[in-house]
Amino acid sequence: MSQEIIEGIRTIEREKGIEAGTLVAALEDALLAAYKKTPGAARHATVELDDDGEFKVFALDIPSDLEARLLEEARERAIDELERIEEETGEKQHTLIVDDELDLDWEQVPDDLVDKSDATPDDFGRIAAMTAKQVIQQRIREAERAMMYEEYVDRQGEVVTGIVQQAGDRNNVLVDLGKVEALLPRSEQVDGERYEQGSRIKAVIIEVRSGTKGPQVILSRRAPQLIEALFELEVPEIADGLVEIRGVAREPGYRSKIAVESHVQGVDPVGACVGPRGSRVRMVVSELRGEKIDIIPWNTEPARFVAKALSPARVREVYIDDESRDATVVVPDDQLALAIGKEGLNARLAARLTGWKVDIKSDSEFAQQEADAAFAGDDEGGGDFSGRCAALLSNGKRCPNAALPGSRYCGVPAHQALADDPTAASRGAAVPLSDGTAAETVGDDESETEGAGGVATEVAVAEEAFEEIEDALAEGELTVEEADAEEEMVAEATEAALVDETGEEARDGA
Repeated sequence: MSQEIIEGIRTIEREKGIEAGTLVAALEDALLAAYKKTPGAARHATVELDDDGEFKVFALDIPSDLEARLLEEARERAIDELERIEEETGEKQHTLIVDDELDLDWEQVPDDLVDKSDATPDDFGRIAAMTAKQVIQQRIREAERAMMYEEYVDRQGEVVTGIVQQAGDRNNVLVDLGKVEALLPRSEQVDGERYEQGSRIKAVIIEVRSGTKGPQVILSRRAPQLIEALFELEVPEIADGLVEIRGVAREPGYRSKIAVESHVQGVDPVGACVGPRGSRVRMVVSELRGEKIDIIPWNTEPARFVAKALSPARVREVYIDDESRDATVVVPDDQLALAIGKEGLNARLAARLTGWKVDIKSDSEFAQQEADAAFAGDDEGGGDFSGRCAALLSNGKRCPNAALPGSRYCGVPAHQALADDPTAASRGAAVPLSDGTAAETVGDDESETEGAGGVATEVAVAEEAFEEIEDALAEGELTVEEADAEEEMVAEATEAALVDETGEEARDGA
């Protein structure tokens, strides 16, 4: 042995990236195995590398009683290991335990009881040299496999780029990552995507397994982490932590929704992800081969978040039930199909993204259910009542005010006038207009007629309601708090009616 071995170790360390200590330990073990094959070899020995690059073999002698105890402990450890293997595999192990092959626990031996003597042979011989060569090569391969496993096991969830090596078998696709070949199984492939041999693809590492031939890296093109990682690559604000992706809901190959939040005032999270003229999101869509992506601003208010999550559909109202985590969403009639999506895709993704159970209803359907909910008995009004004012505004919606005790209507005089109208119940309740006509709601077999009041009618009804409330307050029939509550409800109902009225006029004008 000479200094040339040390130079070879340093060369392998540079080329293979294996630490010199690992190679030196492999050499010592290989030379020790080769030494034990030589005639007259000591029962216990060790191989050490001195400062001159020379390997020395030292025979170790210990007291016989201590040696017997250490051999007995080593024998028990070997038997326990065989029993453990039998329990795991269910197969009987036929292994011969030889004392010379047992590893003693030298940490229990004090240094003063060990007698070391130089036993380096003059020539290891041909068999010893071949044994040393084989053991060194095996240790080098094991070290390389361990290094690759440690490198990739810490990269789970990271996007990697590879070259498709084998795509003939549709069930599994082999991808070359450079140092290791990764596997893209059928369950992690996107329906409709074709992987041509030699093409480059991006995928996310979801699992790393340790095998006898090296680490086995499992890739995925379906995982939601792929979208997060792609946006992190394309959007600097996400990489710097200024914008955060709070949630991802994905139907691979069809549509995805992501919720983003900005941690810095003045940074628009949606605009940052879209990029100038859509350049950033276009790169992600291109990598996903045309999969549509909806970018939603994160909101702590569930109602607003659910409404945004149903994009691109326009939402009119959202009713939240915190206990059951149900969200009832009301959309215009012409937006119902868009809100639900093809085969319920849009609604399903919105439910995944928000964590709420989403029930989508159209305006007409919701208004009919609200009208039906007001009456739980017969048509004459003799049944149970929900406690909400039964009057219908000119826009077809129920009055949001609570009914007065003993009455089906709220304190608005125009609504109270319906209590004296014997035909109000049969007509479904009508709100008198300022010109003496009425806006009626009729059955399924009749058409709906509207009064000529329009926006002016709503304002007149509201002004009359405010005057009645002020008179009741002056006469002491209402407290200040009750009067404020009544005025606030009237204002909200009037504002909603005006918004719907102006919207209908704008559509009619168009």
